[in-house]
Amino acid sequence: MRLLYNLTLLLSGLFLVPYYLLRGFRYGKSRRGIRERLGYYTSEQLTRLQEAQVVWIHAVSVGETRASIPLINALRQTYPQHLILVTNVTETGHAVAMENKQVDMCLFFPFDFSWTVRKALELIKPQAILIVETEIWPNFVAQAKAFDIPLMLVNGRLSDRSYPRYRKGRFFLRPILDCFSFFCMQSQVDAERVLALGARSERVENTGNLKFDQQLLEFSGQDIAAKKNLYRIPENALVLVAGSTHEGEEGPLLETWRLIAEKLAKPLLLILIPRHPERRRDIQSLLKESSIPCRLRSELGAESALLSAHEVLIVDTLGEVLPLYGVADLVFVGGSLVPIGGHNPLEASLVSRPVVFGPYMHNFKEISDKLIRAGAGIKVENTEQMAQVFVAMLEDPGRCRAMGEAGRTLIAENAGATQRTINQLKRIMK
Repeated sequence: MRLLYNLTLLLSGLFLVPYYLLRGFRYGKSRRGIRERLGYYTSEQLTRLQEAQVVWIHAVSVGETRASIPLINALRQTYPQHLILVTNVTETGHAVAMENKQVDMCLFFPFDFSWTVRKALELIKPQAILIVETEIWPNFVAQAKAFDIPLMLVNGRLSDRSYPRYRKGRFFLRPILDCFSFFCMQSQVDAERVLALGARSERVENTGNLKFDQQLLEFSGQDIAAKKNLYRIPENALVLVAGSTHEGEEGPLLETWRLIAEKLAKPLLLILIPRHPERRRDIQSLLKESSIPCRLRSELGAESALLSAHEVLIVDTLGEVLPLYGVADLVFVGGSLVPIGGHNPLEASLVSRPVVFGPYMHNFKEISDKLIRAGAGIKVENTEQMAQVFVAMLEDPGRCRAMGEAGRTLIAENAGATQRTINQLKRIMK
């Protein structure tokens, strides 16, 4: 099975490497990502890595990187002399990791060729590896075991969608799971599922979800006014922010926005934050086809004119989701109108804002269910229902405030996963 996997990976590599090179050329990315994915590091990087004891955290993309922030902060306090390394697969995840001042080094995760991961592990020599959520690469895991490196799955989850696929291959998955020193799972359901796949019971614990341990943010009226000025948002406008949107979602959101804007007493400004900023051109084309004027966040300056209610702001920058959620009257979380599986709806609750999401939330099933039960979030099944909910909430500021506070309370009540994860790391780390 391993031989078949390696042959498949080798064949796919013939397409993957040119793909990354072409993608980098198209979007102006550097070729550094390819170099690091092949296990080649600069002399400066190697010197830093070889002079320190390294704790390696792998977070595939933006969501996993943000989820790991409380854990990274705790690692810095618990192991102040260690070098904290974060690896990512995506450019956007890498950019988020680079912004974290507690992270000592950010690299791209190596391709899962045996020789590539062996080379990376030999050069980095980590004291422990923490893999966030469910990013399990067979060769990397097997090589970590061969090097006798403690390996933990943290904030582990097995969604309703992915679990049946894992069950079909559990005979081949069991030896891979046996390479892990411990599994810190998000929920009891996730813990039971990884046990059913073959993980040893003494190595599994329901430690809770790290996303509940993110820092709550408080924006004063003065803070909100300053941020609205930064984003050139008129003071009297209602603000609807759609975060982490994907292809196929901007169209329905624009249609809904146009429909409900006519029904509201105040002007309604729409802000779109695509999950992948490089999609800005596609979104601009969509808006142009609909004769809707728009501006890019990257083009806004202190002297720019205020946005008008009939304009749409496209956010083509990184690291501004929470500040923009903080000025919103209402937040919609993308990846949920199309079968992507949704994105983290708790980010709206971190800034005490009500959150709405579509029917496809299988990646955040437990969190979205808790938000609904707490009265902090609403799930809509289609654009018609979405329009009704948007109007009802935007016309009722008191309800919006109550939902925001309910989300904030929910986060506080479910905190603690970080410390439980650290406790297990202390137990297995050499």
